[in-house]
Amino acid sequence: MANSGIQLLGFFLSLIGIVGLIFGTILPQWKMSAYIGDNIITAVAMYQGLWMSCAFQSTGQLQCKIYDSILQLDSSLQATRALMIVGIIVSLAGLGVACMGMKCTTCAGSDKLRKSRIAMTGGIILLVGGLCAIVACSWFAHNVIRAFYNPYTPVNTKFEFGAAIFIAWGGALLDVLGGAMLAASCPRKKHASKYPSIAGSRAGPPSSTKEYV
Repeated sequence: MANSGIQLLGFFLSLIGIVGLIFGTILPQWKMSAYIGDNIITAVAMYQGLWMSCAFQSTGQLQCKIYDSILQLDSSLQATRALMIVGIIVSLAGLGVACMGMKCTTCAGSDKLRKSRIAMTGGIILLVGGLCAIVACSWFAHNVIRAFYNPYTPVNTKFEFGAAIFIAWGGALLDVLGGAMLAASCPRKKHASKYPSIAGSRAGPPSSTKEYV
């Protein structure tokens, strides 16, 4: 029963993590304009994401523009987009495999050991997908920090972390945690003892005497 509960908890954690990864990838607030120096008083807040850049004006109007060409983008941004997409696809595949191997489903027959191994395989796939997303978010964050502390970067073009990167980070961590719980739910196979039982050793050989009338 405890093993089934761990599988359910890991499944729902991974599901919430994948939803966070999808929302984090779509949202444009991966980095936002930093209000430092002469840029403290401004009427426009700039946001940049993986797919578009947005300008939020003080009047409440939000204007977004999708990136025109993939080839004009920075190589690190292209790699981040690719890793996030791969992480989401791999995590969805791992969630499907784990669903087939969970004890509360009947997709893979009634063999409990086989189903547990399928759930463990799904958990490992979820771990790989979550790690891809963590690498993508950490790489993007490293580039933002490096550009922020670069003395040659103009003050009005410096950015800091936005809300979307934290959503993606949280989703990736939940994905990894759920995958780890599913991967650890496989029971150990019981091995037969090499030695005879005590009750069997005490019992003598079958009697060969026959009763004659």
